[in-house]
Amino acid sequence: MTTLLLPTTLSDDPTVPPDVRVVRYDVGEPVPDDALDADALVLWGNGPEQTADAARRLTRLRWVQTLAAGPDAALAAGFADDVVLTSGRGLHDGPVAEHTLALLLAAARRLPDLVRAQDAHRWAGELGGMQDTRPGQAIRTLDGARVLIWGFGSIAARLAPLLAALGAQVTGVATTAGDRHGFPVISTFDLPDELPLTDVLVSLLPATPQTQHAVDAGVLSLLPRHAWVVNVGRGATLDEAALLVALREERLAGAALDVFDTEPLPADSPLWDEPRLLISPHAAGGRPMGSGDLITANLTAFLSGGKLRNVVER
Repeated sequence: MTTLLLPTTLSDDPTVPPDVRVVRYDVGEPVPDDALDADALVLWGNGPEQTADAARRLTRLRWVQTLAAGPDAALAAGFADDVVLTSGRGLHDGPVAEHTLALLLAAARRLPDLVRAQDAHRWAGELGGMQDTRPGQAIRTLDGARVLIWGFGSIAARLAPLLAALGAQVTGVATTAGDRHGFPVISTFDLPDELPLTDVLVSLLPATPQTQHAVDAGVLSLLPRHAWVVNVGRGATLDEAALLVALREERLAGAALDVFDTEPLPADSPLWDEPRLLISPHAAGGRPMGSGDLITANLTAFLSGGKLRNVVER
């Protein structure tokens, strides 16, 4: 009989055939001893120690389904090379696109400044009344704003139409240039020409050796002074020290970050005190929409020897 380990954090249950044994496990504890014969494991909210422990003790494991969009944590756990790993790519597209849009609107409408003014009981007249919306000025609206999305995958495919509906001019950045989902996409080689024309740079890059600090001091220096940087991909893709320098020297108007090199962000990090920086605690995802359907489809394929969705190359 096939044994499937499901985490108690899973809120969308899959459809499981009656001949499959399901064991629920607590992601904060080691896998129970009576489930060490498991053939399949679903990860969601597991800590690195517990995941590494599962990789070490589940010697009969043949398939791991992580519900995270990025499989980096599962890859780092040390599962055997013959274990098939599938990711949660696509499950977080809607929630992450929604959160990114919220950060962009907060930047354009100066919501952090409005909240600070409210806390101080101050009528922030400079943020109301007539505003200068001419090109090249501080962003006051997404209508007409030039938004550059670096990492033009499935999340960008959900985000770009939302921005376009508000009047933004959206351009993608990917390994190869072309047209995707009805939007122009440039290659990374064309970044030096596009960055000076950008009002908002959105990073949706995954964490890979090639993307480590891809948004670095050189990239930031090419953006205009009124530009904003938004990172909702992975913290490792942004050079936080370079960003802090650019903000403090007023070479950028602001930034909104949902992901960080170290998470949780340490209490003594200087990022907390930067007034032109909006911080959210890795809150863009966390809602794997359709996870039950994905697990069901992949479990069916696993049992029948079919092709699984979202297989991660290793």
